[in-house]
Amino acid sequence: MIWNVGKYVSSKLHSSEWGDGIVRQLSEFIRLQDPTTRGWSYRTIYKMVQFFETYSSNEFAQLLLMNNLIANDDSSEDLEVAPIVPIASAQIPKVLFVTGWSNHQTILSRCKTNAERLFYMLYAGHEKLKNQELERAIQTNTMTSLLESGNSQSEMLKSTYPQSQVLFKDTAYLDFLGLPKIYRESKLRKDIVSHIKDFILELGKDFLFIDQEHSINVGGKKFKIDLLFYHRQLQCMVAFELKTTEFRPAYLGQLEFYLEALDQEERRSNENPTIGILFCKESDQDVVRFALNRSMSPMMIMQYKEQLKVGSVIQRSLVEYCKYVNENQ
Repeated sequence: MIWNVGKYVSSKLHSSEWGDGIVRQLSEFIRLQDPTTRGWSYRTIYKMVQFFETYSSNEFAQLLLMNNLIANDDSSEDLEVAPIVPIASAQIPKVLFVTGWSNHQTILSRCKTNAERLFYMLYAGHEKLKNQELERAIQTNTMTSLLESGNSQSEMLKSTYPQSQVLFKDTAYLDFLGLPKIYRESKLRKDIVSHIKDFILELGKDFLFIDQEHSINVGGKKFKIDLLFYHRQLQCMVAFELKTTEFRPAYLGQLEFYLEALDQEERRSNENPTIGILFCKESDQDVVRFALNRSMSPMMIMQYKEQLKVGSVIQRSLVEYCKYVNENQ
């Protein structure tokens, strides 16, 4: 309905049959006919027009084609024609059905490129995000954080879990903790556990919390893992080692020891190898690359930010992410 309304109004505007004032009159007419109806304001009708014109354009069609999404769409032939001229015959791409109208309005308002729009509609659909959660995902630059996460992952993680590069972010935002300027690792851990729901939403909804300061016994000695999770899709444990400082290569040895202990002592026969995440306040990409280059464990470096400091969104191919979403529908 939204697509067809947008198409109809767009065609009237482009043919000069209607002016801006007519759209306002239409909105008022609908309100007078049924004062209880919602969602037909002047701004919303124009959002419907934007929805249609954006996603019936040749530019968006080419993006779908490049990311192998047109194959799932019966209207591929209609989508590959030029914009404006074929407006009357354009059909809705099926990819638009992955998320709801409220999320689409947010995406149209907040995203500047079609690549961003496509990513966030797929991400919202796959993660089943509510509108507020989508707002945060855009605000915290999830597109960049996911699509560049491979730079912070060991080769063993990538080979053992090829999907890891579209499942794990390389940056997490902890603004919901309200951390002071100076704090210890124990404070960070306790605050994360106190806000575990928000923390899991930041990481991804497939994470299940198991324990904090999880004890493992090796050689008659007890060691404690800061945070232990289980990942539903990958079917493996995920161990977090928290650091309130910049990443240092020496930290990897401790985490690799924990992974080996978990795999030997606690991993069940139906579970996959444990993943380790070193959770640091900052990280230098060159240091991370050198440190992970010879690592034989499935692990990654994830940095966290105490406050929202949104940077630019990368412009790169979405092929791998779109392939992953298609395979996991």
